[in-house]
Amino acid sequence: MNKAFTKETDHEEDDEVEDASPLPVGSKNSMTPAGHKRLKDEALHLLDKERPELTKVITWAASNGDRSENADYIYGKRRLREIDRRIRFLTRRLDNAEVVDPATREPTDQVFFGATVTVADTTGDEKTYAIVGIDEADASRGRISWISPLARQLLKTREGDTVVVRTPGGDETLEIVSVEYKAID
Repeated sequence: MNKAFTKETDHEEDDEVEDASPLPVGSKNSMTPAGHKRLKDEALHLLDKERPELTKVITWAASNGDRSENADYIYGKRRLREIDRRIRFLTRRLDNAEVVDPATREPTDQVFFGATVTVADTTGDEKTYAIVGIDEADASRGRISWISPLARQLLKTREGDTVVVRTPGGDETLEIVSVEYKAID
């Protein structure tokens, strides 16, 4: 079939992919204040800057005539759908957000959301992880999502406890060395 006869909305199925929420059913989208600010800033940037600029380009491209072979128009419409999809996603995430500030939590040796946990493996190597929201996870910075397998094993444990974590390389025993609550950037 000729491309001229295809619908512009052929990519609506992409909405379903991004809309799928990895959150457990009925749970809030816990996040730190820094994570909430990042999502809010991204949504505002898309709404206030990128989307208006793009609509100007699309309007200009549409005024040039034949839209079927107008790359600026076709790309602009596709990019506008992507921006609108991302705005809807961010809006839902922010509407369902529960901001938890670990810096204001009372000190405890038990692991909850927002904790910065140092663990040691059987060889004595230590690693530090901060348990954050799903939109803030970044393994390279030691940020793990509260729904990740490692975080689920660590939640509600205390300093000195040991946990067994299943890894692709086999079970790994970790000892909780320290638990602290501080601001996570």
